[in-house]
Amino acid sequence: MENKQRILIADDEPLYRNTTAELLRDEGYECLCVEDANDAIEVLKEHSFDLILSDLNMPGNLKLELLKEGRTRYSHVPMIVITGVPSIPSAIESVRLGIADYLLKPVKFEELLAAVQRALLHQSAATGIDSGTKPNLELHSTFPEIIGESQVMLDLLDVVDRVASSNTNVLITGESGTGKEVIASAIHHHSPRRQHALQVIDCTAIPESLFESVLFGHIRGSFTGAVKDQVGLLRACDGGTAFFDELGELPATSQAKLLRVIQEHTFTPVGDNEPVRIDTRFICATNRDLQAEVDAGHFRRDLFYRLAVIHIELPPLRERGDDVFLLAEAFLERLRPADSSIVGFSDETIECFRRYQWPGNIREMRNVIERSITLARDDLIQPSDLPLPLRSPTTETNGDVSDLTAVSRDEALDSADRNYLTQLLEKHQGVIASAARQAGLSRQGMNKLLKRHDIDADNFRN
Repeated sequence: MENKQRILIADDEPLYRNTTAELLRDEGYECLCVEDANDAIEVLKEHSFDLILSDLNMPGNLKLELLKEGRTRYSHVPMIVITGVPSIPSAIESVRLGIADYLLKPVKFEELLAAVQRALLHQSAATGIDSGTKPNLELHSTFPEIIGESQVMLDLLDVVDRVASSNTNVLITGESGTGKEVIASAIHHHSPRRQHALQVIDCTAIPESLFESVLFGHIRGSFTGAVKDQVGLLRACDGGTAFFDELGELPATSQAKLLRVIQEHTFTPVGDNEPVRIDTRFICATNRDLQAEVDAGHFRRDLFYRLAVIHIELPPLRERGDDVFLLAEAFLERLRPADSSIVGFSDETIECFRRYQWPGNIREMRNVIERSITLARDDLIQPSDLPLPLRSPTTETNGDVSDLTAVSRDEALDSADRNYLTQLLEKHQGVIASAARQAGLSRQGMNKLLKRHDIDADNFRN
């Protein structure tokens, strides 16, 4: 049992208690079970645990004695409440006591497992901070691909560092352009799976009818045009990591097929009868609010809990303080030609960067720097080299509204994306393939964005 995280389960229902313990043991945890709160308090005096799962309505806890004792004497140990008789007073008191989660029976094991792993991860991070060991700049030597020194980014790097060494599925969310693929790549390349492939799978680029063939592969003759065996994307990253980008765009039927693969780690190539087993870690990203999509019935709840075991929310650029200038310098260094005389930014340009809201985030920043390098006439980038929204940063991105807060976030992001796509097409004279390569998108993904924003690439061709 060495090095396993220890969970104390206190529940007076033998079947539920024992079944839960066995399922958690299968996930690699060490579990000790007791049937009432009095036994739990006695056990806590003699043994240490990483987490407590407690029923509410059981002997010795009718007045929340275990919860109160646990929060008073064992405040470092997170507690999850599971009850079949919920009440508003008990829920309020649980929240007041600092309970990590409040779950209702019958609870699906996927949901319970997600709550357990979330509580353990958050407690691990909190313990490091409470003991005086804050994330520090040394993490940048571990993750040089992630640029930022703001406290929010240092905290993020600390979580990435902890997550990378595990085998847990990860969901990365955040606004468009915040660097979700960079974080996914960092997790993979600093994980035990780094010797194997990281397979990026763009959910917007796979037609629903070809989902199985693309992901699972097919055998010769399985359908018209299948002239040879084809290895699917999942088999190509066996032992490594599958990164599903734009997960929120996945159709319902594809969600069901992906869920089965994640649950069983097996799939059957199209036209074959023999299932293939894979050892793959799943990392997914989306700019959608998946919890809201689940509540609206647009995304499968069971798939969400399977993937969001660890949820990393990326901060928008406008909340990262002076990271804006670190990123600007990094992009300038990376993008300027070897023979360029540009050495930096004027004070006026830096002020423009400081005041701008960056609705397109890091992607917009990169585009702005690349454009400015092309237009700059002297050794410092001037405000006149910047796109109009940055020169008048108190205006909204499209210049029609004098106050950025007068429009919704979605409107600002749509405007930034539209400007970005327009400038890409201007630069590449309407050639979609070239524009897609620069943006890091597939051709299908680029076409989908152009259609969404009602942009015709033909208008940019000479």
